[in-house]
Amino acid sequence: MANIGKFNTLPVIAITDNGAYLNAGELGEILLPNRYLPEQCQIDDLIKVFIYLDSADRLVATTETPLAQVDEFASLKVVQINKMGAFLGWGLKKDLLVPFNQQHTKMELGKYYLVRVFLDTRTERIAASSKLDKYLDIWPAEYKAGDKVDLVVAAKTDLGFKAIINHQHWGLIYSNEIFKPLRTGLKLEGYIKQMREDGRIDLSLSRAGKGKVIDFSDTLIAYLNDNNGFCPLHDKSSPEQIKRVFGVSKKTYKATVGNLLKKGKITLTDSGIQLS
Repeated sequence: MANIGKFNTLPVIAITDNGAYLNAGELGEILLPNRYLPEQCQIDDLIKVFIYLDSADRLVATTETPLAQVDEFASLKVVQINKMGAFLGWGLKKDLLVPFNQQHTKMELGKYYLVRVFLDTRTERIAASSKLDKYLDIWPAEYKAGDKVDLVVAAKTDLGFKAIINHQHWGLIYSNEIFKPLRTGLKLEGYIKQMREDGRIDLSLSRAGKGKVIDFSDTLIAYLNDNNGFCPLHDKSSPEQIKRVFGVSKKTYKATVGNLLKKGKITLTDSGIQLS
């Protein structure tokens, strides 16, 4: 069954002057307007589309990509405010409504807010809410230390940054674990560092121990390939220089260099490291 507010791969069942009609199962036949049709589109072709209600409250398909689907979080800009609420730009022709009763604080024109996109099952309209806690799981999470997860950065705190894990749970990235600029709404991969007894979750942006070295090895080799096989950072380089170039700690940088040196992939020079 096709889902409103998400991407679906649907077959073409008819082509008209207005576009192609797609078979969306229980949702019926949905129009994909001409401006989104792939070249040489034919009957029975499968097309990946996003389904939502247009300004006339009709189901319509598009190949454009919104900044978030239903059940996802994103940082979006307020582009209009009227008596219905605030409207956010989210990459589609029709803006995304945040009703007044779904605003954690009163939204202001031109500002960005982290919101959860949801489907009103009564009206089939897609809307958003900045009341984030109501959409996050209250039950204890079942992650394990070292698990790789998807993160959405939320708010800066005294300890670091809160982040949403897999669109389901709150976690915290401590300041001493951050070696790259973070901002609200940034989506990135991270790792479970620790499941605390109080149910809270500590996060890391890199794998611990050997995994961290392996992760950064690929980045360092790519840098060398892009810079004529040479990197000017060495044992005497400051932690600030290393963090600015690679976004990692000096400890991680040195461990990675040592690992690559043992494998014979690099050599050390007086002024840096050289790709073998």
